[in-house]
Order: sequence, then C-alpha cells, then structure tokens
Amino acid sequence: MQSVVISERTRSVLEALNPGQTLDQNVERLAEQELLRRLARYQLADYTFRRKYDMSLAEFEAAGVVQKRGYSFEVENDHQDWDLAVDGIYTVKQQLAQLRGTPVDA
Repeated sequence: MQSVVISERTRSVLEALNPGQTLDQNVERLAEQELLRRLARYQLADYTFRRKYDMSLAEFEAAGVVQKRGYSFEVENDHQDWDLAVDGIYTVKQQLAQLRGTPVDA
C-alpha cells in the first residue's frame, strides 16, 4: 500500500464531513460522489439526445442520421457529444464497480 500525505486542514475538513470515518473511507466516499455526479451528467446528456432524436445512439448511428442530415455542424456535434456521454456512462460504471468491489453491470 502506498502512503499519501495530506494537510491537516484537508484532514480536518474530511473528518468534519463524515465524523467517525477513517481517512480512507472519507476519500473513497468523495471519489464515489464525484463518480456519481459524472454519471448523472452523462446520463442526462444521453437522455437529452434520446429525446431529441427519438432513438438510442446505436440506432442513430445505424440509421446514418449524420449523413441523412447533410453532415450539419449541429448533428455532427450532437453525435460526438452523445458518443462521449455513452462512453462516459460505461467508464464511470466500471470505475464505480471497481471502487465498490462489485461486478460491472452489463
């Protein structure tokens, strides 16, 4: 295991956030909260694009929507942002599972 030095100020803030928890537990909790925040942001983006195009990203790509809409900036940009969001969902779920020591959902 690796040692990490943190300031007394940071340690006391962490302790105040979750009294009675170890430093490791506090750091894990902060990491989990950040991952959940990111997951929510990615899921919101996916939801927004699903509603906008009335399909999933896989359906969007299979239907060739970018091509059908003439490679417009808006559709290309949406496609890239949507792809990042879906990839982000997958990545964050893996990170959460690793942090929690649980199997990754399919």
